[in-house]
Amino acid sequence: MRWLFSNPARVDHARIVEAVARAEVGTSAKIRVVVGRHRAPAPVAAAQKHFDRLGLARAPERNSVLIFLAPRSRTFAVIGDEGVHAKCGDAFWTELAAAMGVYFKAGQFTEGLEHGIGRAGALLAEHFPSR
Repeated sequence: MRWLFSNPARVDHARIVEAVARAEVGTSAKIRVVVGRHRAPAPVAAAQKHFDRLGLARAPERNSVLIFLAPRSRTFAVIGDEGVHAKCGDAFWTELAAAMGVYFKAGQFTEGLEHGIGRAGALLAEHFPSR
């Protein structure tokens, strides 16, 4: 997804780490966030590269989620492994991306990421509760 903004992206790393930890408490799944330093005109392909690099496809239940933000190209993507996608379908990803895009357009990058992490965590906790 692409958005327009005038200020460079600023992300509060500590808040993102905390949001991921909170979201993962109730689930066996993994959530990862990558903020790219380079342009990513094809954000889904870039996200998939990071997904593979981080070994997220090796989760036994195939229940990992990656949120990728590329401020320089003003793009982002949210991808889930096949287990997650089977539970939520395309509508969840479309709605989540649209909601995050509203934050990003307003220059609220940390808040947008926190929103995405929280929503993904709630979905994962519902379908993949912690053991």
